[in-house]
Amino acid sequence: MLDDKDRILIGALRRNARESLVGLARSVGLSRSATQERMRRLEREGIIRGYTVDVASEQDPAVRAMIAVTFQPGFRCKHVVPHLSGMPEIIACHSLTGSIDLMVMVACDSNAALDRIRDAVGSVQGVATATTHVVLGTPLARG
Repeated sequence: MLDDKDRILIGALRRNARESLVGLARSVGLSRSATQERMRRLEREGIIRGYTVDVASEQDPAVRAMIAVTFQPGFRCKHVVPHLSGMPEIIACHSLTGSIDLMVMVACDSNAALDRIRDAVGSVQGVATATTHVVLGTPLARG
């Protein structure tokens, strides 16, 4: 179970995974050694699984979008996702509850590329609908 100090530490690491141990300790309100031991425990328990790199904006794709997919009756993720895994522009697929079965996250270089990807997703056997939602901005993102 995570306590308040764990949550504060994880939040600080999400904001800046390269924050110094002293800075993290200050955020959490613990000593440097207690903070370091807490981080080791969170890593050991698999709560912290890794650290990420935030790439400079010039490396960002020109277009980000989500494609909301519904399946034809009898089809599931296990039938559809393998056909999508070969497209490098598809960076994630999220299985959902509710009226949307699958949310496909896309990062590509142009609207033309997005159109091609959307057509490819829509043509996969088992896909009933594929509705594209272009991302205008990301005002909040956490690991």
